[in-house]
Amino acid sequence: MAIIDLVALNGGFLLSLAFRPDYELNWKLVIDHPVWFFLITGLWFFWGYLFQIYDLEKACRFTTAFFPVLSVGFLTLGTFTLVPYLAPLLPPSRSPLFITLFVPVVGLLVGRGVYLLVFRQSIFRRKVLILGAGGAGRTICQVFQEHGQTIYEVVGFIDDDPEKFGKLVTFNHQGRGELQDQKASFPVLGSSSQLLEIVAARGVTMIVLSITHDISGELYQVLTDCLQQEVEVVPMPLLHEQLTGKVPVEHIGNHWSVAMPLEQPGTQLIWHAGKRIFDIILSSLGLLLLGLLFPFITLAIRLDSAGPILYTQKRMGRHGKQIRVFKFRSMVEDAEKDRAVWAKVNDSRVTRVGRVLRRTHVDEFPQFWNIFKGEMSVVGPRPERPEFVNELAEEIPFYRVRLAVKPGMAGWALIHQGYGASKDDSLIKLQYDLYYIKHQSFWLDFYILWRTVIDAVTLRGR
Repeated sequence: MAIIDLVALNGGFLLSLAFRPDYELNWKLVIDHPVWFFLITGLWFFWGYLFQIYDLEKACRFTTAFFPVLSVGFLTLGTFTLVPYLAPLLPPSRSPLFITLFVPVVGLLVGRGVYLLVFRQSIFRRKVLILGAGGAGRTICQVFQEHGQTIYEVVGFIDDDPEKFGKLVTFNHQGRGELQDQKASFPVLGSSSQLLEIVAARGVTMIVLSITHDISGELYQVLTDCLQQEVEVVPMPLLHEQLTGKVPVEHIGNHWSVAMPLEQPGTQLIWHAGKRIFDIILSSLGLLLLGLLFPFITLAIRLDSAGPILYTQKRMGRHGKQIRVFKFRSMVEDAEKDRAVWAKVNDSRVTRVGRVLRRTHVDEFPQFWNIFKGEMSVVGPRPERPEFVNELAEEIPFYRVRLAVKPGMAGWALIHQGYGASKDDSLIKLQYDLYYIKHQSFWLDFYILWRTVIDAVTLRGR
């Protein structure tokens, strides 16, 4: 897909120069002005990844394929046109080119149309066999239906329980686009002793290992034979991560290293140093913005309801150290007079001004001071109340792993799940938090901040 976009974008741009009387349509332009083509390509992929146009599931649906490409195309066009004014040392101004840049956008849409017509066909889907028809197998099958139905085709299950042979595994799933609220059924095709035979008969190209206990020597040998036949064998937790951005802690079983990797970016000194510098810079800018907004927010809170402007709460920081976080008051006074209570959707304790503050995440702005002091980070798992941490750690496996990093104002779980309102929500948040801990990077932090800003501007906060 990226190659198609690369050809359409740069080929369309080169072709568009034919509309310019001061340029000739020839490949010498690529040699004389390569920076133009590198720049437009870089801008395209930068905006493209921010808007997730390379999400294969979305790219393979007519309803979700074209509008993001069109949006990213015009964003690239606009940014590309502005660059000469922002960086005049680059080659001569391209300001008159903006009209002819419509040609590469049309090329991109045509390229995506060709991709849809060709690669949407079932012949290009990967045939998947799920090994294990228990809870983990059912979960990954449901994930396939909701996040990978245009990429993967589940042919059935393998299970060694004789009572399951020939029966259907059925569940309802919430799809996306034109595939919503569907019931799916898949057969249990046989036992692991028949694996090679079933793989050959069904044309299977991927086996998902959805067994939470240790596998036997016989099964290991069969899986090795499948690998020799170029059939990919993938553990369920890893595939679940790739498709959902979550670590399925309830289906890890004995494979604890999936949730707690021995090596990850957070253990590297250079990562900590870079992230701390980034936190200081951003929190300094945030405190400056907070100083400008503080009088207006103070007046709004004071006029709306009685009580303090700011309040503090005990939260659990890195390594379980308790910290006090600062927030603008968004609830009525004494909202938690007796004990800590989960915040709810449409919580009646939230004031009118508080509702706006929460939807724009402005109520969290005082935490820029916590970040500046080093107690928190700009991006990380949201800090939780000590009362809830102790309770959840007893019920949810690996819950304390999220304390391995500094808590953050923005987070991977926050942009996907929002704020937790129950123990079930906390389990889902933990799955996202573990994914972030395993895959920390400056690009992931930047993407999370981008999504957080979009949520704030569009009032999609809690």
